[in-house]
Amino acid sequence: MTYEEMLSWLLFYTSLFALDKTPAQAVIDPGGIVQSQVVQDPGGAVRIVLNASQSQHTLSSRFLSEAFGAGVQHVALATDDILGTVDNLRRSGVDLLPIPENYYDDLEARSDLDEDRIARLRDGNVLHDRDAGGEFLHAYTKPLLEDGFFFEIVERRGYSGFGAPNAPIRLSAQTSLAPPRGMPRR
Repeated sequence: MTYEEMLSWLLFYTSLFALDKTPAQAVIDPGGIVQSQVVQDPGGAVRIVLNASQSQHTLSSRFLSEAFGAGVQHVALATDDILGTVDNLRRSGVDLLPIPENYYDDLEARSDLDEDRIARLRDGNVLHDRDAGGEFLHAYTKPLLEDGFFFEIVERRGYSGFGAPNAPIRLSAQTSLAPPRGMPRR
């Protein structure tokens, strides 16, 4: 959505559907900063992430201009076995978003994950985050439609966040696949 629409949509979701807001976060995109605000039900079964940017060069702003306005850019689906799910998606012909190799080199340096686990994450293009509550594993499809729509597959292991530290990696990977501004997507 546009930056100016965010407060109206926050009011809509919190008042009409009684969803709670989580603290807003600034997410780094190769084209600028994206304000990200989550609304969710108390149990966390429904989580809606609202993104807006004042920069016209972010991926979310490009989505707005190319899709002719606000809309759903992606849907996240939960799994209890992300590596198995990713394998099944690949066998079914679904292209996953390629994650840069240096992400996994950095993950190895900053975490206590063993080499075998990191190799399995790398092979599946799966991102990893951890907080005091647990772990979060997530992977993305390449854009499936010309407007850039994609799916995210998530596995939560006691983790309540949204993988914000990985957002710049995902946005950079998606931006590298996007055609230059003004060019058709396919």
